[in-house]
Amino acid sequence: MLPTIRTLIADVDTEARGRLRALLASEIGVSVVAECAGSSQTIAAVEAHKPDLVFLDLHPAEATAFQLLSQIPRENRPILVFTSAHDRYVMQAFEARALDYLLKPVQAHRLHAALERARVELIKAQDRDLTNRLLELLAVTRSESQGDRRLVVKSGGRVIFLNLHEIDWIKAAGNYVQVNVQGHCYVLREGISRVAERLDPNQFVRIHRSIIVNLEKIKELHPCNRGEYMVILRDGKELSCSRGYRSRLQQLIS
Repeated sequence: MLPTIRTLIADVDTEARGRLRALLASEIGVSVVAECAGSSQTIAAVEAHKPDLVFLDLHPAEATAFQLLSQIPRENRPILVFTSAHDRYVMQAFEARALDYLLKPVQAHRLHAALERARVELIKAQDRDLTNRLLELLAVTRSESQGDRRLVVKSGGRVIFLNLHEIDWIKAAGNYVQVNVQGHCYVLREGISRVAERLDPNQFVRIHRSIIVNLEKIKELHPCNRGEYMVILRDGKELSCSRGYRSRLQQLIS
């Protein structure tokens, strides 16, 4: 479905505005949302109506349109088509990233061509917006799925799926790790660093080079000598937090 081009006409010449309005009325998918005669009116109309396209007149005496543009933030700037009875401002117009430059009296075929180009730009912008929203959605979905991922372990000829949020603590044992879940211990043939990469860093904290703990399972922290802690889990298990990992634990708890 082709987008409707919401258009604003900015020209001090009443007759020129009328001619342009009549030409636009013969085009399909174009809506004139406002007409303006001066710079202040144009700025206010752009802010109020947020048009897709602005036909902005350039006067031979002074290029007030360029001064007007400096007052509109670039990120809020609509597509611009300049109109003028002279061609002296062509270079300045395109330096200001104008889509087109129409000489007065504006011809129907030139106006139509400018509108078609504007429509293509709007479709591109919509595609970019859709792509960005999809990427954001994927990022959110991926983030949410991180918390739902599971560890797969083999035990006694069975394949067991462990939900990460149920894990109490993990201990390295050579080339393996022992995953402790509600009093049960499962062995996973994987290094503790590789396992740590798969865990949510806001939920799991490494308290020792060989121990990772689920923060939700911690009941108490007891200070010990030399700046160490004794971590007491809800099931009564006591684990030592070495001094080198103390700061990360304190950061997450605070």
